[in-house]
Amino acid sequence: MKAIALDDEQPGLQVLDTFCKQTGWLTLEKSFTQPSLALKYLSQFPIDVLFIDIQMPSISGLEFSKEIRQNTQVIFTTAYSEFALEGFNLKATDYLLKPFTYERFEQAVVRAKENYVLRNQSNSPTDSYLFVRADYKLIKISTGDIQFIEGLDDYVKIHVKEQRPIIARMTMKNILNKLSPSEFIRVHRSYIVPFKRIANVRNKLIALDTNEVPIGASYEEEFFKRFRN
Repeated sequence: MKAIALDDEQPGLQVLDTFCKQTGWLTLEKSFTQPSLALKYLSQFPIDVLFIDIQMPSISGLEFSKEIRQNTQVIFTTAYSEFALEGFNLKATDYLLKPFTYERFEQAVVRAKENYVLRNQSNSPTDSYLFVRADYKLIKISTGDIQFIEGLDDYVKIHVKEQRPIIARMTMKNILNKLSPSEFIRVHRSYIVPFKRIANVRNKLIALDTNEVPIGASYEEEFFKRFRN
């Protein structure tokens, strides 16, 4: 993974450089003290993580983060805890309060790494595994073992063959985007099913191995079109 850092003080940049090298898998490509140069670099090169101070003379890190056009994760580094809430409202990956230890830094970048894995997971039919974050860890699930997926507000419940269901905080739309469209289909606001598990369809009910799920009215036409094919 590639990172850059923006801070108007050199000691802060030196700490980040040292800590990135300790990880062994996160490379600090460039360090900047001028926001304009950092923004120019971001417009030219893909970067996975941006470490950015909040209190800077010309522009705040909060305002700078709003200017980023690429899908870069932001980790704020600052001595002022009062900005934490606003930082998370901007969907920051984490917020490091100076001075922070390597252990706290590692916690933040591991979270970024988990997000990176989820974002870059292949959607191709040959990709036979799904990675989800649940119980504070990344869980690898064989897509062939998925019986069906159930939506529960801001969570999904993944029913897996011969093991307990896995509950992950993500939307139905997000998990569907990570699955092969030739193998899975959403049949209801609250259900996604694998084609290979469908035993029969009767009265708008799909019979799976040991369960039944309904077909939603708004999903019916697309389901039968693809199921017949």
